[in-house]
Amino acid sequence: MRRFSRPLADLVARDANEGDTRLLITDFLCEGLGYDKYEDLTTEYQVKGEFADYGIRIDKQLVAFIEVKRCSQKLNTKHLRQVQMYAVNEGVEWMILTNGQVWQAYHMTAGLPVVIDLAFEVDLLGDAGLAAKVDSLFYLTKEAVKRRLMDDLWKACAATSAKSLAQVLLSEVVVDAVRKELRRQTSYNADTAEIHRALRDEVLRAEILS
Repeated sequence: MRRFSRPLADLVARDANEGDTRLLITDFLCEGLGYDKYEDLTTEYQVKGEFADYGIRIDKQLVAFIEVKRCSQKLNTKHLRQVQMYAVNEGVEWMILTNGQVWQAYHMTAGLPVVIDLAFEVDLLGDAGLAAKVDSLFYLTKEAVKRRLMDDLWKACAATSAKSLAQVLLSEVVVDAVRKELRRQTSYNADTAEIHRALRDEVLRAEILS
């Protein structure tokens, strides 16, 4: 991290192009994250006439795609859709977006519709401490990917996401528990449908908008 911070900051300062950004990322993947340049990485991986910037192989199995943007370009949903197309067509679960400074790891669950979850994001030049950045980046190392540690991280993020928590709060057992507690506290015996509507349209919606 310390070794690459200065070169990365220099790239950002001079608004380096995507090719120069890739040079740094290749070195970072190998020297920082432990990948073998020839055995674990493949560049310009062809997917139905398009080319993914990098593919990561573990024991010759393709496990992730990496899409690289120039260091000064903000990552956005258009870039995510681009790498998502590669992942869907190749049946790969993990997608990584980076401009060298910001690294985002996404998990794809196949199906109709496809579900995309952000597992983590780290800004190498951000205000977070060095230890926090290292802890996040550890999940991208060859060792962690090989041991599928990022899967555990994704499952934890997905389980505690706003969507998952909202589903739990609106479940029949929770709504009924709220009805009983409301009756105990106020002596008002509300209908479960009424409570469900209030939780969905007023409580949860207000929290999302706040």
